[in-house]
Amino acid sequence: MNDSDFPLASLPMYDRPELRAETDRYWSLIRAALMERGIAAPAALYRDDRALMAQWESADLILSQTCGFPYRARLHDKVALVGTPDFGNDGCAPGFYRSILIARADDPRGSFAAFDGAALAYNDGMSQSGWAAPLSHAALSGIRLRPGVETGSHRASARAVAEGRAELAAIDALTWALLCEFEDMSGVKVIGATDPTPALPYITAKGRNAAAIRDAVAEAIAALAPQDRTRLRLRGLVEIPASAYLAVPTPPSPEQIAQEN
Repeated sequence: MNDSDFPLASLPMYDRPELRAETDRYWSLIRAALMERGIAAPAALYRDDRALMAQWESADLILSQTCGFPYRARLHDKVALVGTPDFGNDGCAPGFYRSILIARADDPRGSFAAFDGAALAYNDGMSQSGWAAPLSHAALSGIRLRPGVETGSHRASARAVAEGRAELAAIDALTWALLCEFEDMSGVKVIGATDPTPALPYITAKGRNAAAIRDAVAEAIAALAPQDRTRLRLRGLVEIPASAYLAVPTPPSPEQIAQEN
């Protein structure tokens, strides 16, 4: 990725192959609404998960979706919030989500509280759902978790638990729903869920017209064919203030915990 890629747009967080056509139609509607507002937008989404932070920090960014942890830790003064998509996550207010806590299906422990000292597979040390949420939930539950294998994705974390390479993982609620829809999750079981926090927000580069982009996204969601909206689980766009994201606790990093032990 370089400056010649201007303008830049990506929707990386739930872009499964089975939903690629629906995601592309969603983007086409967003792009049309942006163009109507005089905002240049690329014909196709940029797809390279290896360069997520570079995308989010780019001055060329028109629209992307980030995680709450990198937003509060690195991005909040470099980007503008557009809005938070509401996916109707169970047990959560509109625009919020939580992590589903999973263990190996044959693990005799039946509750999260029984996993004191357990090794947690995590997708990334700067993941709200995969790292920060389970660590904060453990602290509230009076137990401690230790960093296990860093997997690079929620899907890989679930596989690590199923294969016995870790005792626990915490999976973004929507990702968990999609895994259950499209893959065999019989090797793991649900043992709990974390408290809800603001879900993964749409962002744009600082200085861009976030309000106009927000209106374009909301218009696109409303214009989606019902079957596409159902497949993508999109219910609308919610405005959650930056202060709500910044107020979410940040636990020690995996490296800090490893040094303590």
